[in-house]
Amino acid sequence: MTLTEPESTDLPTPTGPMRTYLVRPKVEGRYPGLVLYSEIFQVTGPIRRMAAMLASQGFVVAVPEIYHELELAGTVLAYDEAGAARGNQHKITKPLSSYDSDARAVLEYLATFPHCTGKLGVIGVCIGGHLAFRAAMQPDVSAAACFYATDIHKHSLGQGVCDDSLNRVGEIRGELLMIWGRQDPHIPREGRALIYNTLTDAGAHFQWHEFNAAHAFMRDEGLRYDPAAARICYGLAADLFYRRLR
Repeated sequence: MTLTEPESTDLPTPTGPMRTYLVRPKVEGRYPGLVLYSEIFQVTGPIRRMAAMLASQGFVVAVPEIYHELELAGTVLAYDEAGAARGNQHKITKPLSSYDSDARAVLEYLATFPHCTGKLGVIGVCIGGHLAFRAAMQPDVSAAACFYATDIHKHSLGQGVCDDSLNRVGEIRGELLMIWGRQDPHIPREGRALIYNTLTDAGAHFQWHEFNAAHAFMRDEGLRYDPAAARICYGLAADLFYRRLR
């Protein structure tokens, strides 16, 4: 499907306006909604292209700025050491409750958007994978695709570096797609095993896939990009969302 020009809106949240980008199919109609959570660098070129890829499959895609209360609207952090250091500091400066209230704001926006059916899913990469995992605890989320979700095994998201994401897996009612890179130093084998076992023990409905790939292998910039693996992953995500949201 061809797409409309990307739009942006500032959604009200308890911690201030959250700039959110929206892309959708050009053909008039109503489509399921997806929230796409970015890496720590916010809405970069690769994230915009990921949003377009998803929207072209027949979805309304909303991409919120995850650090809206810490950066000026429209800020994109560079893919360099300084950008990574800033993004990682924001990750543990922002209160956990703010990540959750942001999720409610963007989900409610999509649910009432005129071109959305009200069926909702979430997807994310890196910290965005963790945010998608947490958003899956919201009762109106039917499916979540989490790509190399950081910090779940360490309980280290948010202010205080002490999140409760693993403790709350029993609240997830939709289907999860969990995808990892075996050569990812941020989520080692032991960490992946902890997440897998916790999901299994909780009786969660989930798929689990591991690739011989590094962290950020879905990002279509840089030496870690694996286009063959990314193509398979997009197919897995599209299959999940077709089944659960249509």
